[in-house]
Amino acid sequence: MAIDPAVPADVPSGEADRNIRILRYEDGRFTAQTDAVALEEPLEIRLEYGSADQRRSKSIAITMRTPGDDFALAAGFLMTEGILADSLDIEEILYLAQSRAALQSASAPADGDFDEASARNVVLVRLTAEAQPRLPSVERNFYVTSSCGVCGKASLLALRSVCPAPVRSSVRVPVSMLLTLPEKMRAAQTGFAHSGGIHASGLFDAEGQLLLCREDVGRHNALDKLIGRMFLDDLTPLRDKVLLLSGRASYELLQKSVMAGIPIVVAIGAPSSLAVRVARMFDITLLAFLRHDRCNIYHGAERLIA
Repeated sequence: MAIDPAVPADVPSGEADRNIRILRYEDGRFTAQTDAVALEEPLEIRLEYGSADQRRSKSIAITMRTPGDDFALAAGFLMTEGILADSLDIEEILYLAQSRAALQSASAPADGDFDEASARNVVLVRLTAEAQPRLPSVERNFYVTSSCGVCGKASLLALRSVCPAPVRSSVRVPVSMLLTLPEKMRAAQTGFAHSGGIHASGLFDAEGQLLLCREDVGRHNALDKLIGRMFLDDLTPLRDKVLLLSGRASYELLQKSVMAGIPIVVAIGAPSSLAVRVARMFDITLLAFLRHDRCNIYHGAERLIA
């Protein structure tokens, strides 16, 4: 694989949360304190593609994210949005600030304030000359907020045209094991422990062992970071794995699960109606409202052992 995990994919600024001064009101009194808040900064994902004599650069998305694992986030976004299907199509991923030539050729914003610090929030994904990314047929830019995913997402009909066939997996797991997963993921959530304002996605094997956990202020970013890491390591599709979501199960998160081939999705929060429809359409086992002794099953009970 061309992407070395040792390549600096950590937080350029060196932190995922920030201490700020606050006033705390309690028992009728104000006291000055500090509070850790999750760091949120914009990230632009740019794609460079085309033959050697006809290279093109295109801004694919701007997302608000918690800095860290930015390369995996970019790869995961491109994979789960159906733009890339093979990690071997990626030649390299780097920050725009690491590419002097790219920095010099970049178009400056209207205010002319495009500097190296700004370029640290731009990830450039360079594809091989042979790669053929599946770009949207209608020109549009993705703007992704840290909370709601890509605004104006495609309809279920369009989703069916992009996503692969329904998930085929013979994996079966005990419900009692699934109920233990939130505690295991919480133990791995360093960001949540510091600020409390951050989401997580955890990937488990069929025995309930935590394989990978990623955090971000955005639910979809946390999942893109997780899937992107597995994608770059050539470990997708994830046909025998279980995904745990720290919050609700939305349409965007189920769509990304379909693209990664995940057969079982478990959410601590509530599912949306579209999430349930995606689970049924692509045969994903979906559980939600997970508590230590109970949960709701919305589809795919045949993969569960009582």
